[in-house]
Amino acid sequence: MKTLHGPLSLAGRLMIVLIYFLSAVGNKIPQFSSVTQYMTAEGVPAANVMLVGAIAFLIAGSLSVATGFRIRIGASLLLIFLVLATYFFHDFWTFEGGERQTQMIQFMKNVSLAGSLVFLLANGGGAWSLEKSPSTTE
Repeated sequence: MKTLHGPLSLAGRLMIVLIYFLSAVGNKIPQFSSVTQYMTAEGVPAANVMLVGAIAFLIAGSLSVATGFRIRIGASLLLIFLVLATYFFHDFWTFEGGERQTQMIQFMKNVSLAGSLVFLLANGGGAWSLEKSPSTTE
């Protein structure tokens, strides 16, 4: 399994960031105006500014994690984005009935995604990363 450590580490990092990167380039950038309107309707303050920041966090964080360069900074950017997005857009506690359950599932999905980022914060990018993981420096 040691020979697969590099390709699996890289594949895992790419799978983690795919959702964030595509969210920025496939949705938020091309639909900037409608996303801003949606954010405003959900109570996000200064939606235009926050959306620009979200796009920057998503792209920079994704590239950082994918390459393993300054991975803890990249994972932190994605984690900050995820926590804020989860709070504003999956606030299941404000819903009732079926919609409450739907939003709770989305909330829990985001908790799981946050777990992958926390794991990267704790362990680094692993093999085939542009920086050494803590296990190789301790």
